[in-house]
Amino acid sequence: MDCPVEESEIRALLARVEGVGRLQFRLIERTLTVQAQPQALPQAEAALRAAGFEPERVMEGGASPASPAPAAGCGGSAESAGCGCGMGREAASKASTVDASVPSAASPVAAPTPWAAAWRWLRTPPGPVRIGAALALALGAELGHAFLPQALRPWGMALALLAVVLAGWSTYLKGLQALRRGRLSISALMGVAVTGAFAIGQWPEAAMVMALYALAEHLEARAVDRARGAIARLLDMAPAEVEVQDAQGQWGKRPAAQVLPGAVVRVKPGARLALDGVVLQGRSAVNQAPVTGESLPVDKGEGDTVYAGSLNESGVLLVRVSAAAHDTQLARIIEAVEQAHSARAPMQAAVDRFAAYYTPAVLALALAVAALGPLLAGWGWQAALYKALVMLVIACPCALVIATPATIVSALSRAAQLGLLVKGGVYLEGARRLRTVAFDKTGTLTTGQSALVAQEWLLDASADAPAPAPELGHRWAQALAAHSDHPVAQAIARGLAAQEQAGQGQDEQGDASGAHAGCPGAGCPGACDNPAPPRIDVANFRDLPGQGVQALVQGQSMRLVGPRALVQPLPERVQARLQEQQNQGRSVSLLVRDGGAGDSEVLALYAVADTLKPQAREAVAALHALGVQTVMLSGDHAQAVAACAQAAGVAQAHGELMPSDKLTWLKTLQANGPVAMVGDGINDAPALAAADIGIAVGHAGTDVAMEAADVVLMNGALARIATLVRLSHHTHRVLVRNIALALGIKIAFLALAVAGLASMWMAVFADVGASLMVIALGLRLQHWREL
Repeated sequence: MDCPVEESEIRALLARVEGVGRLQFRLIERTLTVQAQPQALPQAEAALRAAGFEPERVMEGGASPASPAPAAGCGGSAESAGCGCGMGREAASKASTVDASVPSAASPVAAPTPWAAAWRWLRTPPGPVRIGAALALALGAELGHAFLPQALRPWGMALALLAVVLAGWSTYLKGLQALRRGRLSISALMGVAVTGAFAIGQWPEAAMVMALYALAEHLEARAVDRARGAIARLLDMAPAEVEVQDAQGQWGKRPAAQVLPGAVVRVKPGARLALDGVVLQGRSAVNQAPVTGESLPVDKGEGDTVYAGSLNESGVLLVRVSAAAHDTQLARIIEAVEQAHSARAPMQAAVDRFAAYYTPAVLALALAVAALGPLLAGWGWQAALYKALVMLVIACPCALVIATPATIVSALSRAAQLGLLVKGGVYLEGARRLRTVAFDKTGTLTTGQSALVAQEWLLDASADAPAPAPELGHRWAQALAAHSDHPVAQAIARGLAAQEQAGQGQDEQGDASGAHAGCPGAGCPGACDNPAPPRIDVANFRDLPGQGVQALVQGQSMRLVGPRALVQPLPERVQARLQEQQNQGRSVSLLVRDGGAGDSEVLALYAVADTLKPQAREAVAALHALGVQTVMLSGDHAQAVAACAQAAGVAQAHGELMPSDKLTWLKTLQANGPVAMVGDGINDAPALAAADIGIAVGHAGTDVAMEAADVVLMNGALARIATLVRLSHHTHRVLVRNIALALGIKIAFLALAVAGLASMWMAVFADVGASLMVIALGLRLQHWREL
């Protein structure tokens, strides 16, 4: 496509072809994906060629077939086929060092005769060689017009005509086809303007205008290539080949696309991973920024997940493949970003509606200038006609139409680099309007894993029964908890073990507060006043369903149970400490020592809770700074939700909600403005789908949540929600600036044309130059950084 406005023309063409279904345009890629019955694809291609377009089939994976393939080969099923087509200028944009107008081995030859080959050569958009020749001929025509005697002027006119043919034959053909169907494309407008210039004797300028137009179109295509470059760079992140271990244990190279899940691959230092998998052997620092957006390398070892596109920075890794090449996280990101490119943002829809009226309005103004100028303003007929021709050149709203997709594509690509997978421009553009962000609790604001958050020794020493040292009592609890599979008991065991290891580490560093301060040497050979703690023996262990666990610990009957398991009333001091922990939504376990006469005493209290993510409070504060309110909607019990909300700084909190209750709350919140829902679990999927923007925590989230969401936080970093809002605001500012710039240039040159101060070649640069400017400004978003 030479101009994004031609999208409507192509839609009208293919609407008349029976069997053609959904059309997916990607203006930046200049491609069209057609879902159609297999037998309808040749008819669709014929209709496009008859209209002056040159569709080129793109097979799955982006390759162009060397010869026409059967329609079903474009993909799809027995009922339908999908075919990607590059339209006209696509061929030119691919040619950076080779003249795209020269037929290559990948292009099917229409006919073997030289005349047919020459005809096909002229029909294709001009490449650098033809454009250079046309510019030289146009310059010769200009010089001939200025310096040749009148008798030799026809030679200058011949040079001008040849320049127009070389640079604009394909433009003329497409323009004629558009005019036959009553449509005003840029090709039609350029054809009329150049023909009119010839008719009034301005043939040197006509030749230069067509040559400059071809040059500007080529430069625009190169600029569009840069917009596509972000996705191309993502594709290059995954190597095409991997080192795979065969059944005999030998290593060999194999294409990544042929490696199946379960295979073992070897990744050497400095190499990128081609496939997702789990580390079987080795340790290394892995830079996974292309997938998760994390700025620093992450240490990976046995059992850790690694992603395609990540860079292995140090050790050798043996990885068991977990997903085929087309199903890796990187492949999903690329697919989602490409699909997002084809989704029309609200701003783009508004611009398209404006463009539908802009061209007819400018054409009507040009006709009025040509017809009424001599009558009302006293202009000469030739001068009035020239002004009208200048206005025709700038009548196509290409710059206006391309401004939005160029900016949105760059912003989506930048978001992907930051670990934000945004599934469409509508969500990127809508994030700036958010008034409320609703968070789930477990796994979203919290880690989703129970951890020991508080412990307290409750037994006081007395003259009759001296209390054991708290350190020894905690070791009893650790030994008892370690024998249980219950998540709360496991959290207590892990927490107490970590504290013991930390204490031993301080002892080894000679900390004066350590148990072995002043020890004469390793091994503590008898002279140490603080010998190593004895081993804790646990016998007769048994689970108490719904209560806790019980065992003989160092010969004493002990239990690690919840408060409800105790029959005897708790002392007031213990009850107060217990209530304090429960008010914070924590799960409390008590270490109880049973006496021989049925009496028992509470030795210690252990509080377990789902801990807040480290960056949660900062993420919430960043949203508040942007004027976005926060709410927590959770199915957890109310006390835990309230405590978590207070710790995170969330303004409102509502607990004990079923999925249907979350939907009700979302509707209430949406009455005050757009709402985003952030979640990670299957139970969050309905709310994610119902929110204005659903945001899934992708690092540990479920596939169901990520499928239902509109935005995925690939590394789980909650701070990226504020990044999304900031990027949305910045993208909107760039969009408004680009549209204002494009429209301002158009209006300015229309005024200059009416005043007789603009020439046709100036109008060319006003039209295509504006397109180049808005693309260049949009591309800057690929390097956007938060302040």
